[in-house]
Amino acid sequence: MLEVLRGRMGELWRDEDGLGMLEMILIIAVIVIIAVIFRKELKAIVENLLSKADKKTDSFMDGGE
Repeated sequence: MLEVLRGRMGELWRDEDGLGMLEMILIIAVIVIIAVIFRKELKAIVENLLSKADKKTDSFMDGGE
């Protein structure tokens, strides 16, 4: 059983068609890890941007009346 698994892993390693997918998975994994590490900072940035957008929208709507 272990030999079969080893053989299949070797085939996957030599198969270059899957490398693009593997690279995409690794890139997504790195992005997710960075997002988890900096989630508090990212949350603060998004909240800041949304509050600025809300203020701009309010000032635009108030100016139209």
